[in-house]
Amino acid sequence: MKVLPEKTVERLSEYRRTLYQCLEHGKVHIYSHELAEIHNITAVQVRRDIMFAGYSSANRKGYHAKELIDVIGMLIDPQEISNVGVVGLGNLGRAISTYFINKRPQLQLVATFDLDPKKIGREINGVECFSIERLREIVISRNITIGILTVPMYSAHDMAKALVQAGVKGILNFTTVNLSVPENVYLEEYDMITSLEKVAYFIKYHKTEE
Repeated sequence: MKVLPEKTVERLSEYRRTLYQCLEHGKVHIYSHELAEIHNITAVQVRRDIMFAGYSSANRKGYHAKELIDVIGMLIDPQEISNVGVVGLGNLGRAISTYFINKRPQLQLVATFDLDPKKIGREINGVECFSIERLREIVISRNITIGILTVPMYSAHDMAKALVQAGVKGILNFTTVNLSVPENVYLEEYDMITSLEKVAYFIKYHKTEE
């Protein structure tokens, strides 16, 4: 199977989230131009992405939401359940852990990690928090393949290194530190400060245009 561009995978995931919302509101079909408007892109881009997914619809009512959800899932979801661990149980780590539960059946949060003795041994929605010192042991024993980093800047490199050495195959980095990982580990970095600064810049830009 040909590997899809990263942006295509991102958009397919976003389309699926929108399709779930459509079903929740009783909307069974959706047109490409409706998806395009919701995601601020062109209908041509939507159709191209969905063609990548191998789905087409001759229905004049548009795409069948449930069918398209299933097709996207077959394409971007792992074939087996992937176990996930969150490293760092501060405010962001707790929020991610709570939000994560039951969102995707193929992605299962099985452990969290922290240094704070008050957090170690506690559970959030049935998921236990372990000491950082046990990270390698728990990652191996629970077959954790994806690590989510929400630790302070000063420990980001060490925690990423520990995750890689323990055998994870993918890291989602929520710290503001740019990480370096081996080629066989997929790294996705999300910098909230940069995103906020970008929003602030365009607000300033549009004000100057008024």
